[in-house]
Amino acid sequence: MIRASILTVLALCSLQTAGAWVVSPMSMRSNLAVSRSSTSLASTEESTSDEPKRNPDKPELPELKGDFDWDAKFAGDDDWITENVPGKVVLNEIELASQVTALNKLEEKWRKERVYAEYEESKNVGWVANAEIINGRTAMFFLITGLLTELWTGIDMPGQVETMLRTGGFLGME
Repeated sequence: MIRASILTVLALCSLQTAGAWVVSPMSMRSNLAVSRSSTSLASTEESTSDEPKRNPDKPELPELKGDFDWDAKFAGDDDWITENVPGKVVLNEIELASQVTALNKLEEKWRKERVYAEYEESKNVGWVANAEIINGRTAMFFLITGLLTELWTGIDMPGQVETMLRTGGFLGME
């Protein structure tokens, strides 16, 4: 049934001409009939062989689609490597253990670098990018605050600083 609907959609797509769909009930019926007959042919072929095809190298396994001996096909090619290919090399336990140890060291090294980079990015104090961004934004905020205060009170920014220092008790305590 699914094959029939897929074939119908394909038939409809093939009938598209000049950007307009040309679909007639008769063409749909004939396409459906063709798809039903092809489905029945496929089902009779499948019914004759109840067993799935087997892998010739390992009969206990089913045949894999795309299972192909590429080494045999490209054996005459000078660039084709057939020896010491990763995935085909059999390692003994000592070589395998040494590779695992080397990979663990490499993993630890990169983990330490990642943790250090995350720590550096999280710092907000000192000569780091985050601190500079915070300082710049704070300066912009207080510059705008000073300009708006000057607009509303008429006291310029140095006068505002002097007033703030006198109010805080840092100036004029002679």
